[in-house]
Amino acid sequence: MNSDTSATSALSRRGFLKTSTLALGAAGLAAANSVEAAPWFSPGRNLITKDEVILFQGDSITDAGRSRDKEKTTAPNNQPGSGNGYAWLAAAELLVDRPDDGLRIFNRGISGHKVFQLAERWQADCLNLKPDLLSILIGVNDIWHSLDPRLNYKGTVEIYERDYHALVERTKRALPKTRLVVCEPFVLRCGAVTDKWFPEFDHYRAAARRVADKHHATFVPFQAMFDVAVQFAPPEHWAGDGVHPSPSGAALMAHFWVKAVSGKQ
Repeated sequence: MNSDTSATSALSRRGFLKTSTLALGAAGLAAANSVEAAPWFSPGRNLITKDEVILFQGDSITDAGRSRDKEKTTAPNNQPGSGNGYAWLAAAELLVDRPDDGLRIFNRGISGHKVFQLAERWQADCLNLKPDLLSILIGVNDIWHSLDPRLNYKGTVEIYERDYHALVERTKRALPKTRLVVCEPFVLRCGAVTDKWFPEFDHYRAAARRVADKHHATFVPFQAMFDVAVQFAPPEHWAGDGVHPSPSGAALMAHFWVKAVSGKQ
């Protein structure tokens, strides 16, 4: 690396770190410190080695407005192709921390999707990419769409869990060496999230945890994280509609996702 490239890289790293800290904000830093002190939280072991492919999968929370332009989605580590949410912030943090590791990071989240819709596009949007590390966040639409009679979706938590197990088993058959991260679906009690979501939503969270446990996946407890975060700022600060994270919410998610998969203290 020549001196000009090195200087540019250093400036880029400083700029990203400054931006991500501002996005996290005072409430986020307080929440992060509190979560890190919680007895149920500990950084996970490092799941990532050099020259690996990392894939984020899920719904709109992962999608976060990513570009559908073919050139931007086929190239790894591309910000427009990675969206503006936690997936890009987590990817950027890894790339900043490990600039020489040759990581190739992709986002294939699609807004509105449920587990069965992931399965319909799984060959092209997962298996063909052959990820070494696969992170899945799915579940909020599986309950949300069942609560809206206009959508005529008859899903249940049993269907969600059955389909989720089948998706992971299919992945393990095709890619037996792929390491799996299952992220806990979450909501905050504001905006679109009303009392009618509960207690059923908690059953979806529990089902995701069972999928992680059965398949020996790393589990990222996003709901537990946000339950701590609302002690430092109201729910609307983290997700205005109760579902889609704000920049502060996305920064907090990225912070803990990286800790969960990299063993970062």
